[in-house]
Amino acid sequence: QVQLLESGGGSVQAGGSLRLSCAVSGHTTSSNCVAWFRLAPGKSREGVAAIDSFGNTAYGDSVRGRFTISIDNGKTIVYLQMNSLKPEDTAMYFCAALPGHSGSRCHNAWDEYNYWGQGTQVTVSS
Repeated sequence: QVQLLESGGGSVQAGGSLRLSCAVSGHTTSSNCVAWFRLAPGKSREGVAAIDSFGNTAYGDSVRGRFTISIDNGKTIVYLQMNSLKPEDTAMYFCAALPGHSGSRCHNAWDEYNYWGQGTQVTVSS
């Protein structure tokens, strides 16, 4: 079992920044994908950014250049730095893990992430 706990959500005005954190614990392997997803009312779930244990990253088209995913040296916290936020970034943000995978698998297998956190709300006002 893998446990994930998100924090750092909140309300911000357009153009502002937020940093989300995801604490990862439990039975992870030496090679893992961890990703951030978001779910907005009336929209389908969207893969925002992914990172593997080796630091390889990938981003969704809507956030590339504005968001940065990173992992701490202990490989237990994954961050999502969100800059230049827009109202359309408003959503519930979830952290998810896919143990035993790395590289392109992290962003080619959005539907296979099998461990999820409870989510944190991000609201961007215009």
